[in-house]
Amino acid sequence: MNATPRAIFWNVLFYLAVVLIVVVAVFPFYYAVLTSFESGTAIFEVNYLPASFDLSNYVSVLSGRNFIRSVANSVFIATVTVVAALFLAVTASYALARVRFRGRGLLLMTILAVSMFPQIAVLAGLYELVNFLNLMNTPWAMILSYTIFTLPFTVWVLTTFMRDLPVEIEEAAIVDGASPWVIITQVFMPLLWPALVTTGLLAFIGAWNEFLFALTFTITESQRTVPVAIALLSGASQQEIPWGPIMAASVIVTVPLIVLVLIFQRKIVAGLTAGGVKG
Repeated sequence: MNATPRAIFWNVLFYLAVVLIVVVAVFPFYYAVLTSFESGTAIFEVNYLPASFDLSNYVSVLSGRNFIRSVANSVFIATVTVVAALFLAVTASYALARVRFRGRGLLLMTILAVSMFPQIAVLAGLYELVNFLNLMNTPWAMILSYTIFTLPFTVWVLTTFMRDLPVEIEEAAIVDGASPWVIITQVFMPLLWPALVTTGLLAFIGAWNEFLFALTFTITESQRTVPVAIALLSGASQQEIPWGPIMAASVIVTVPLIVLVLIFQRKIVAGLTAGGVKG
């Protein structure tokens, strides 16, 4: 069946819109990659195609005194945050989705409301808490604050997925004598993998890119995370800002996130779409 001119027009318009969205989304990273290979006055020249492939910016960043340490700090903090947030969220979502108790809906709404507070609104309180716990200038200060802000999202998402799991599976496990912990770890966890990957990756990206708490709770260079380390590369004036090394550092810390998304893209799509259609 031949397509009508109207259908062809709307198809062309749709693909043009898709191309425009992709270009707008990808161009900033593409231009950062181009800039990372330029040095000297070439950085201030507008080029949309590669003009040179000078690796001096990458050598400068990687040979820096504490950049590799900052990357290691970010990996450790983001990984521990994801593990802690998912562990707490899975157990909490089981209680909220499967255990009936008074005030369950209100508790879930309260958890969601916590995520609505901006970071700056709770910074003073968290600063006092971190000082009280003697965690200042340690990775655990960031892990604590990141977990607090990550939990509402992970609990809400996993509770939604937990509710959609068939009740018959849980009942069969209970008949077989399974405890709640066994039901969570051996029955529900394998079914929740798409949701766990999705929420875990989003939590990892959030912890990896967070700046305000990392800047506030760290004092020494050896404890800084990647976003703070990149921000402190800036010079005193516009002309002194080392744009080449900054772009090189930005590319270095962005590539691992892109790789993770590409590796788990099927799980992410499944996690985002599961439960959206009932049949």
